[in-house]
Amino acid sequence: MKDFQNIVANIMENNFFVEKTVVILVLTDKSTENLAEKFRNALVAEEWNVDFHVMDDRKKSGEEPPVETAEKMLNYDLVFCLTKHSLTHTVARKNANANGISVITMPGITEDMFLKGAMSADYSVVEKETNEMTAKLTQMNNVSIFTGDRYKLSIPIKGRDGVPSTGVFRHKAASGNLPSGEAFIAPVEGGATGEIEINGSIAGIGLVDEPVLLTVKQGRLVHATGEVGKRLLELLGDGDGRLLGELGIGTNYAARLTGKILEDEKAYNTVHVAFGSNHTFGGTIKTDVHIDCVTKKPTLEWND
Repeated sequence: MKDFQNIVANIMENNFFVEKTVVILVLTDKSTENLAEKFRNALVAEEWNVDFHVMDDRKKSGEEPPVETAEKMLNYDLVFCLTKHSLTHTVARKNANANGISVITMPGITEDMFLKGAMSADYSVVEKETNEMTAKLTQMNNVSIFTGDRYKLSIPIKGRDGVPSTGVFRHKAASGNLPSGEAFIAPVEGGATGEIEINGSIAGIGLVDEPVLLTVKQGRLVHATGEVGKRLLELLGDGDGRLLGELGIGTNYAARLTGKILEDEKAYNTVHVAFGSNHTFGGTIKTDVHIDCVTKKPTLEWND
């Protein structure tokens, strides 16, 4: 417990710029309740003012929390979401930020992730490298991702602003993951075309045993290979969940590829594409799902 306690104390000292007068909500679900309770207890031991709320598990990332949960979030200054699936790309998170509340999402968080890997990084380094990559995304018109022997996915991003997820929260109404370290952007809808081989992991599925080839036409996922590809399409549904909503680049040198998307998408030498909602960070797609797909050791071609 002491190591866990020390890590939580370190996070609150180095990653947040808030006073002990803030009121914190630890929001969790039934799958993550035990770890969330341990996190809550560590905060209390550090003399933070903390409440605790448990909701039913969501079925997939991007699904809205219950109405009562979304309303409860509005009563606090800082909300930590330790959940099975991500609340990052939800209206509930966006509304809380609009009301001046900071929301830190930690989907799929494990105790191992607290003690090792991405959470142990020097976040002053992560912050610097993330901001540099975010600026590069903002400046570019198009990014092409080369994977496998012959696959290329071309993604237009002209006119869109990159978004930094640094893991360092300096202002009121902040939003992002912990652990963190990625720069991401909402592609121009309807423009991405090509194929990408996913050889890392997929949110809600985990590590892939063999590469999954995704085919995108006019910004929409039209084909995914194998049983894992079939499962991905089922998670996304038949509607706007299949639209390409995000391009992200990992910027955390300590992150590992473990099958937990929260850490996987932050790892060096990885790129991730996500399908579904992006209206919360500069796009126009609004649906009830957001699924990230991580590929390792891609080659990127930038066009400004």
